[in-house]
Amino acid sequence: MTYPIDISEEGGVRFLHFGSLWIQGAMRIARPWHLELDYTREMMASLLLRDDSRFPRKVLLIGLGAASLTKFLYRNYPLAKLTVVEIEPRVVAAARQFFKLPEDPKRLNIVIGDGARFVAENDKTYDLILVDGFDENARPGELDTLPFYQLCRARLNDDGVMAVNLLGRSRGYATSLERLRDAFDTRALAFPSCESGNVIALAATGAPIRIGLDDLKEQAHALKDNTGLNLLPTLARIEQSQSCPGGVFCL
Repeated sequence: MTYPIDISEEGGVRFLHFGSLWIQGAMRIARPWHLELDYTREMMASLLLRDDSRFPRKVLLIGLGAASLTKFLYRNYPLAKLTVVEIEPRVVAAARQFFKLPEDPKRLNIVIGDGARFVAENDKTYDLILVDGFDENARPGELDTLPFYQLCRARLNDDGVMAVNLLGRSRGYATSLERLRDAFDTRALAFPSCESGNVIALAATGAPIRIGLDDLKEQAHALKDNTGLNLLPTLARIEQSQSCPGGVFCL
C-alpha cells in the first residue's frame, strides 16, 4: 500500500509527513533556505571538518525530504554540484510544489531511485555524502548496513566526509555506529543526541582530522557570518560530552 504524502503548517513552518504525524522535513515559509530542524543543522557540522575553500565541490545526498540540506548547500555553496537520490517521486514533486526545491539541472541532479543501489552501481566520487533516508515507518533499510557504508567510503574522494542521520534505529544507534566504524577503519563518531532524538554520525577518509575546539569555534563563527547557520550550540554539546579529549576534535 502506498503511503500518503501530507503537508501541514503551524506557526509559519510547513511540514512534510508520510501519512503520519512523524515529521519528515520542515521549512520556515519566510526563510525557505534556513535549516529549520536541529538535526539538519548538525549534519552540516561536516562542513567544519575540512579547512579548504574548495570543500565541498561534489556532494551526494541520499533522501530528499523537504529539501532542506539540498537548498542550504545550493544557496551557500554556488560552486558545488549536487546529486540527490530520492526513491519516491512524489516526494520530489512535493519538494518542488511546497518546499521551493530549485530547478537547475546544471548544478542540481535529482535522481529517482534507490540510494543503496545508486551507490553500488555508480562509480562517481564525492567530497561529501549526506545520508538521511527513511521509509514511512522511520526505517532506513539498506541505508544502515555494512556493505552500504563500505560502498559510501569507496565513493568518497580523498579527505571526504560522510554524515548520517541515525534517527529511527529501533534499538539505539550503537550498532549502526559500529557498522560505520567498521566501514571506515574506526574513523567514525556520533554526536550526543539532540533534543529531537536524532543522532548524527560523521565519518571521514584521507588525512586524519585533528582540530582544536577553539579553531572549530572560529570556523563556526565564519560559517555563521557567511550562511546564517549557527553551529556553536552543537560544538558546546560536543565539548560538554567530553568527546574531545584535551580540547581537540579527532576523527
